[in-house]
Amino acid sequence: MPNTYLPIGFSVKDKRCLVVGGGEVAVRKIETLLDYDCRITVIAPDPAERIERLANAERLTLMKRAYRSPEASKFALVVSASSHRDVNKTVARDCEAAGVLVNVVDSPSLCGFIFPAILKRDNLTVAVSTDGKSPFLAGHLRLILEGVFPERWKKIAKAAADFRTMVRKRWAESPKDRAACYERFVAADWKEILKGKKDPAAIESELERLLEA
Repeated sequence: MPNTYLPIGFSVKDKRCLVVGGGEVAVRKIETLLDYDCRITVIAPDPAERIERLANAERLTLMKRAYRSPEASKFALVVSASSHRDVNKTVARDCEAAGVLVNVVDSPSLCGFIFPAILKRDNLTVAVSTDGKSPFLAGHLRLILEGVFPERWKKIAKAAADFRTMVRKRWAESPKDRAACYERFVAADWKEILKGKKDPAAIESELERLLEA
């Protein structure tokens, strides 16, 4: 039976993450991981130029050599993107034996986790997954979501996080008032609000108004 995947948020902040392989697919996985504050190690005998640049900028650790079993077991998260299927199988076996989450590109049956198509707007993340069965469809839907959540959603998401803090402080003893505040926030016309209030202080003033309305 094919794998199905539970969508969860998993923190990799300061955790050691391994990418095996140095081609363009590996580059795409690395670019995703770079957004999540983990410590990335790449093992590849012939890495892409982008990986070399990231290593020179000290954004990851690069080991220009072949994978050595069972070193994947020392990491919290592993991506195997080697062009050699036997290497990917070895990495997957080492991870399974050690209980380490692994993603093997283009091999859903070997994956303990998969990468969804991700759209990120500040603290707002929208992800689309097809359980690895048709990633091209997930990628297409992500493009559609870019139109649904344009760049202004970065400010809306940040404002929502700030507003929640304000609401919980002001109405700590009143669930009814907290719920009313949140309803006012989501009902507000943020497209119009942000047109005239690009200054952070002006946005905070708008949040204060929603807090007391």
